[in-house]
Amino acid sequence: MKNIIITLLILISVNLNAQNQVKQSITLMAVGDIMMGTSFPSKNTLPPKGKNPFEKVNETFAEADILFGNHEGTLTDTGKNAKHCKDPSKCYSFKSPTYLGQYLQQAGFDVMSIANNHIGDFGKIGIENTKKTLEENGIAYAGVYSKPYTTFTKNGIKYGFTAFAPNNDCIKIYNITKAQEIVRKLATQCDIVIVSFHGGAEGSKHTHITRKTEKFYGENRGNVYKFAHAVIDAGADVVIGHGPHVSRAVEVYKNRFITYSLGNFCTYERFNLRGIKGYAPILKLELDKKTGSFLSGKIISAKQIDGIYPFLDKNNSAFKEIKKLTLVDFPENKLTFLEDGSFY
Repeated sequence: MKNIIITLLILISVNLNAQNQVKQSITLMAVGDIMMGTSFPSKNTLPPKGKNPFEKVNETFAEADILFGNHEGTLTDTGKNAKHCKDPSKCYSFKSPTYLGQYLQQAGFDVMSIANNHIGDFGKIGIENTKKTLEENGIAYAGVYSKPYTTFTKNGIKYGFTAFAPNNDCIKIYNITKAQEIVRKLATQCDIVIVSFHGGAEGSKHTHITRKTEKFYGENRGNVYKFAHAVIDAGADVVIGHGPHVSRAVEVYKNRFITYSLGNFCTYERFNLRGIKGYAPILKLELDKKTGSFLSGKIISAKQIDGIYPFLDKNNSAFKEIKKLTLVDFPENKLTFLEDGSFY
């Protein structure tokens, strides 16, 4: 009897300790551009059937409470190319078959941005099929006129999400007044507000934050610095950037976290992945569950090469690049970086 009582007391003690150690933070993970394969201009740019794009990073994703990505292109089996191209082989329109959507679900993606310069590649039907595919796979999304924002609840926490880009069909990144209006509305309804943007000039010559309006081939790509600060002023808790196809700096503003570009992440064929364009960072943030404020973070370095989906990078290249850019672009920032990729 004595042994039974002792055992019960131990179990009660363990249970009480477990209750006292309930996690007070949210682990949010985010990655950049995702285009798992395209049937345009030919099916030669599709991955082998049954190939899971995230098989080498799924174990890492399992650590997330919330997982975010930018779907760069459409998820559709129908629709005509909306771009006027003399040579289809040189026309960058992305038409990912809807069956690929299952891999996003299996990887654990909770929410995705569809605000980017490729969501309109196959017209209205391409947008609608993308929305439908994400819905069928239980993934929240936002960023087009017909869906400027969304809310969803997970583990008792209500999230608000909205996404912006400078492109047709999308909620505009340079209309900061409208962006703040949406964010303020979400902030009154939700516990945590996540804002995503597709902005900034593209390529390895545009890794730095200029704090000015950026243009690329004459197009206004927004002032990403001004935008990110403005939406935090309006109530955003975290701001996630993508679009330049390279990694950019990170910043903490008013105790809220900003990443200015997570670059490419899972872009099969049709992308230039040489050098820093092949870096595929996985951002891992710990946010205060009650306030949404930044607690700590980590850059888990992955990379990709032509025709090969993302895999973990032992050289920690993405982290080293982001750390370098952050120290240069935000010398006033007080982030401390550790060698394992973590920061606080």
